[in-house]
Amino acid sequence: MRVLMLLAVLATLTGCAVSSAFEASPEEIAAKVYVPNGPPKLTIFTMVNNETGHGGHTALMVSGSQQVIFDPAGSFQHELVAERGDVLYGISPAWVQAYKSAHARSTHHVVSQEIVVTPEQAERALQLVRQNGAVAGAFCTNSTSSILRQVPGFEDIQVTFYPIKFMNQIEARPDVVTDRYFENDAGDVRDGIEAAQS
Repeated sequence: MRVLMLLAVLATLTGCAVSSAFEASPEEIAAKVYVPNGPPKLTIFTMVNNETGHGGHTALMVSGSQQVIFDPAGSFQHELVAERGDVLYGISPAWVQAYKSAHARSTHHVVSQEIVVTPEQAERALQLVRQNGAVAGAFCTNSTSSILRQVPGFEDIQVTFYPIKFMNQIEARPDVVTDRYFENDAGDVRDGIEAAQS
């Protein structure tokens, strides 16, 4: 029964691709660091199918001493963004927009759930995503929920494979600011990256 459930999860999580073998060097990462303005935050991104309402991918943006996106088994890649262990470095507001635009299209929209946290919580999340390493395909929500429950104040998070179940857990928390981003193009992630950079 568990095998059948896992196969069903794998079939629905088409947004969680196989990770890239490319690993940026520490020097390349250091050259790309972006320090965000404003309070420390954690932002959960969920890619939602517009027809079925099912989730296709989960990612976590950490805004602390630097801003990164943990994009587990994700397909967002650009030569100007350093990536190591499924962590995207140098994530300025323009790259946040490019990330959302790359995933939003006629078939999917992007739900962003932003939570203001303490500097200590943000740094713990940053440490966890950086040490996690690359994630296998279809484990995007599992890895993100596993990491988040290790951050102080988020110990009640239940680990899950399902993006919508995870999104609903976050929605039930106090002080969550939710945004839904839509686009109507027919492209894929690569098309979205190219369009965002042109």
